[in-house]
Amino acid sequence: MPSRTAVVEELMERFAQIPREAVLKEDLLRGGMAFDESALSGNEDGDVKPKSYFIFSFDHRTLPELGAAALKRPPEEIVLTGGPYELRRTVVSVRVNPQSPYRVRAGEDGAPGLYLDGARIADVGLPPMPDYYRHKLSNGKSVMEVAPTIQWGYLIYLTVFRVCQYFGAKEECQYCDINHNWRQHKAAGRPYTGVKPIEEVLEALEIIDRHDTAGASRAYTLTGGSITSKVQGRDEADFYGHYAKAIEERFPGRWTGKVVAQALPTEDVQRFHDHGIRIYHPNYEVWDRRLFELYCPGKERYVGRDEWHRRILDSAEIFGPRNVIPNFVAGVEMAAPFGFKTVDEAIASTADGLQYFMSRGITPRFTTWCPEPTTPLGRTNPQGAPLEYHIRLLETYRAAMAEHGLSSPPGYGPAGAGRAVFSVSSFMDTLSADDGRGFDTRVVRRAGRHLGLVSMRDRAGGVGGKLTVESEPGKGTTVEMEVPGG
Repeated sequence: MPSRTAVVEELMERFAQIPREAVLKEDLLRGGMAFDESALSGNEDGDVKPKSYFIFSFDHRTLPELGAAALKRPPEEIVLTGGPYELRRTVVSVRVNPQSPYRVRAGEDGAPGLYLDGARIADVGLPPMPDYYRHKLSNGKSVMEVAPTIQWGYLIYLTVFRVCQYFGAKEECQYCDINHNWRQHKAAGRPYTGVKPIEEVLEALEIIDRHDTAGASRAYTLTGGSITSKVQGRDEADFYGHYAKAIEERFPGRWTGKVVAQALPTEDVQRFHDHGIRIYHPNYEVWDRRLFELYCPGKERYVGRDEWHRRILDSAEIFGPRNVIPNFVAGVEMAAPFGFKTVDEAIASTADGLQYFMSRGITPRFTTWCPEPTTPLGRTNPQGAPLEYHIRLLETYRAAMAEHGLSSPPGYGPAGAGRAVFSVSSFMDTLSADDGRGFDTRVVRRAGRHLGLVSMRDRAGGVGGKLTVESEPGKGTTVEMEVPGG
């Protein structure tokens, strides 16, 4: 059997058009990483920002099985640079797996590094403890417990309802451990509030606003479990919406408001928008009809796949297509025993979903599947999906974006290898960041439908106009559209 290094390097060579940073990041996200004790955070008393477990466990073992990594939390994220692959700055969400071939430990010089098969392959930067984490709420709770930040401080993640009302084997999504994650933290005696009082959320945001002097936090996400009945007398739209309303009234325009919720009827989606939410994430989870029915039994029972998709399209009439960004869980397409048997089949199915939404101006995004051990799919697929699937997905995703003339979605920070901060998949690392550098138009013409130019020319031609593109590497790009007057 080839070493993990050989597997990764073969894919880097075969898919040279995908940034090396993205290949390595996907392997870390799908398979996790191990930590020497010297690289752990020391919890909230240390100088390293600890993992907050902001919604799911995103670990390959339960807390009791993590040993020192449970007692002295790992960092929330790591940043990779340098090494033999000459990595540009790459932010990776931490998913702990004590059996991973990747290990974070201190080198001979005392500086932390990422080691694969015993060889140092990258320097590791650990996230510094943010100043706002060192302040407590008036009731003694920590900011990390109420309003943790991820993506190197870019996003405030407000999981205000920490369990899901899709409950039990006949309703829970088969890859999701939100309910178990809540149970394991309560069993460990950790503070892990089931429903976060709105007053606590506002107080935590006030602390972040006061002490985030660099303005690193740019957006917040309101989310939690699905609500099929009511929580505190409110249905899902009202429950999450009333947090948004309070935040926007207290901090108008300070952050971009996002909500991850079910695909709801139009009138409910309108309430989100009215309360100040600007980006809506009605996640479609997995594209294939049979797999959606098997993996998301509660969502199939209460809403149904076809209605779920119809509601996603309808929500674009309220938020605009660009601001509707449904997520899917990349990799569950290949989970045994029901998933696709080959990478070709899985990619073809996923691509159908991308085409369905992107052809309508809606840009999905994805989270790399972590096979958490207490979930049905995690138990039967502890290795997750093959790395090749994830790399080909990045290739397919980027091509679909180019075909439909779409740019990186809002609310995720900068795009491009060396720039991206989105940490739970590599899609933002893979998208281009032109930055005025320009490109070779002859290469684009030979490549066919790249960079959305064909789509743009089609639109210009549809109104009797003409599109002209002038660009050279290093000299920037000029795009001119001429349309008839009148």
